Amino acid sequence: MDTTDPDIKLFEDGTCNHCRGYFNARKRYLDADYVSQERDRIVREIKESGRRRPYDCIIGVSGGVDSTYVCYIAKELGLRPLAVHIDNGWNSELAVKNIENTLNVLDIDLITEVLDWEEFRSLQLSLLKSSTPDIELPTDHAIRAVLMRTAVKMNIGYILNGRNYSTEGILPWAWAYSALDYKYISGLQKKFSGIKLKNYPHMTMLNVFYYVAIRKIRNFNILNYVEYNKSIAMEVLKERLGWRDYGGKHHESIFTRFLQGYILPNKFGIDKRIAHLSVLVLTQQMGREDALDELSQPIYEPDTLAKDYAFFLKKLGLSEDKFSRIMAEPPKSYKDYPNHESLLVPGKNDQLITFLSFLRKIGILPRGFADNALAVKK
Repeated sequence: MDTTDPDIKLFEDGTCNHCRGYFNARKRYLDADYVSQERDRIVREIKESGRRRPYDCIIGVSGGVDSTYVCYIAKELGLRPLAVHIDNGWNSELAVKNIENTLNVLDIDLITEVLDWEEFRSLQLSLLKSSTPDIELPTDHAIRAVLMRTAVKMNIGYILNGRNYSTEGILPWAWAYSALDYKYISGLQKKFSGIKLKNYPHMTMLNVFYYVAIRKIRNFNILNYVEYNKSIAMEVLKERLGWRDYGGKHHESIFTRFLQGYILPNKFGIDKRIAHLSVLVLTQQMGREDALDELSQPIYEPDTLAKDYAFFLKKLGLSEDKFSRIMAEPPKSYKDYPNHESLLVPGKNDQLITFLSFLRKIGILPRGFADNALAVKK
């Protein structure tokens, strides 16, 4: 990690706040007995909650490593998941094929939600025009909203997701703000677009409270409770599910690939590989020198960049001149626009978190509510 994160704190021993925060958060997951017992307990709860129903949990699938491995582990543990996919118009052909192969081999049913393209296109353009690095939020927010809504509709109490400490334990808030903040997302749409959001899947903070506190829908980060080495997982998926690698993290989406490979580095000076590789070093899945060597390589192959650049402009209806002017605008952050930071960023509202923790302690809110609802980031 380096000072491309404006909030980084470097210490004399060569570590930073991300290293220390990572090990502090992951500490309990290094206890094999705790992990095994907690996993077994939660799996029993999931199975019991889904008794006499077709499905006992939901998994959001993208075709990437994490969500595919979640499907594989869920079936290994004897769970009966329903897969949900959000089609935002940017899937690569390989991602679609990976989803198809995975679910066919594992015999998992699938629901696909296709977003209203004109609405979604206008929303992506609004985030792009805002000059913040949060351009991926419309997709991330829609995924969470659709999963919650589907859980309520199907009366399913658990959502299994691929967020994990082994490959994703570091991501600065300055690089990626919370996907739960619909006030922020809708405010940008109102400011930069004349198109009203009628069909876009979303949830307000009141919706979040309803889903988690009233309906008691639980998010289970299942990959924190199994041995999860990314390289080994990829080999297992290739061998048993016919899964194929797509190159980089989250590159199953053409939009994400172009965002992380071109827009973020060139406009904001953000190379997300720094965070992704840092975690692999901390978990000893990669040596530091090897990570630095990988970081020294170009993010994009020239031919792929040229194709993605042309596709990105055509799909969003942007001219090269218009896109260049957007890229030249001074960078901003979520703090420059109306938002719910005080509800979502840890440490911004300690009284609220203390109150929610109290409600959780006396049983009004489910265990993990303050963590899941108040501190979720991409």
